[in-house]
Amino acid sequence: MTVTTLAFESGYWNSLGRGVGAIVLYAIVGLVLMVVGFYAIDLTTPGKLRDIVRQGNPNAIVILASGTLSMAFIVVLAIYASSGKLSEGLVASLVYGLVGIVAQVISVRAVELVSGVDIGAVVTSPTYKPEVLVVAAAHFGLGLVVAVAIL
Repeated sequence: MTVTTLAFESGYWNSLGRGVGAIVLYAIVGLVLMVVGFYAIDLTTPGKLRDIVRQGNPNAIVILASGTLSMAFIVVLAIYASSGKLSEGLVASLVYGLVGIVAQVISVRAVELVSGVDIGAVVTSPTYKPEVLVVAAAHFGLGLVVAVAIL
């Protein structure tokens, strides 16, 4: 019977601890940005978005989901672009995320003006409105543009 010794390279536990710490810090920044993004969307919609979503309004759910995905793209690429520099990556993620939120709010209003979609009526409608896809595409597309611009 052979006994195998399990050995870790020097500095393994230190590196693992830094990695876990980075995950926690980026998760906090991501969560903060998602919450700020939610309130930005809420400020630009009539009524309380939380209540409209809780009522099961399909349009509000689509808009909130697309905005959340858009924020996630921005945060993920900001993390990727930070290339191992934790403090710079956290600051970049926060700044890019906030810029992305502002850009989303502006783009949704621009889509409303250009397309003639009454976002207020779409968000508050209790039934599915196909126009919600235009708003969701604006959130999703702009999130991709901002995220790639980070690189």
